[in-house]
Amino acid sequence: MKIARFSHAGAIAFGIIDDDELVVLTGDPMFAGYNPTGQRLPLVDVALLAPVIPRSKVVGLAGAYFADAVEKAAAQEGVAAEPRFFLKPNTTVVGPNDPIVLPAQSDDVRVEGELAIVIGRVAKNLSVADAAGAIFGYTIANDVTAVDVQDSEGHGARAKSFDSFCPLGPVIDTEFDPESAHINGRVGDTVFEDSDVSLLALSMAEIVASVSTAFTLLPGDVILTGSPSAAQRVTHGDSVSIEIPGLGVLTNPVRSAA
Repeated sequence: MKIARFSHAGAIAFGIIDDDELVVLTGDPMFAGYNPTGQRLPLVDVALLAPVIPRSKVVGLAGAYFADAVEKAAAQEGVAAEPRFFLKPNTTVVGPNDPIVLPAQSDDVRVEGELAIVIGRVAKNLSVADAAGAIFGYTIANDVTAVDVQDSEGHGARAKSFDSFCPLGPVIDTEFDPESAHINGRVGDTVFEDSDVSLLALSMAEIVASVSTAFTLLPGDVILTGSPSAAQRVTHGDSVSIEIPGLGVLTNPVRSAA
């Protein structure tokens, strides 16, 4: 099912999407279960927010994709390199239609569309067999990086951590099949990303298991599974849309810092 976090009449709530309506829930279903209030709202009457605000962290993967199907086929079967990780604070998270704010410290900000895993329970040192049970669902992410800051400092700790540098949304799908997912990224009408999640070097369960050996994963934590394409530079006035069929479209305008 598709879970939305939304604002309506000055309040923030969660709901299940049912065609063009929201079945309003009594609380966050990750913690309170799927208990309806009896209220239904038209989707057009609500503002969708980031479907989750991680209580702990956003974990990102780097170098997680094969370049193409030929490289994947040539890889040694049964051997998968440990992925490289980075962290983003939860203050980077914004939702659909919220602006990506270009910091004054950077002249080269780039975006990458990614499939994101949402963790549903405490997880540490999981086996691959147990890891799927820790996944609550999937959503769309935009991993934003100040590339010139990263290059000058030699790491991404600050470059990936500016406010608004992790748009998420528009929903969490608890039944989404990630294996055949396709990612399409656009800045305006220009396509910069058009790739398949099948080029990932690891399965979703392998990713969660690997991350859990380094960090204790908490409910609401998000794992960005990486980008199969080159990042795209953005400037003030741009609009970025990341589409994954089945999950929807995550669109964010780009604005310079005031």
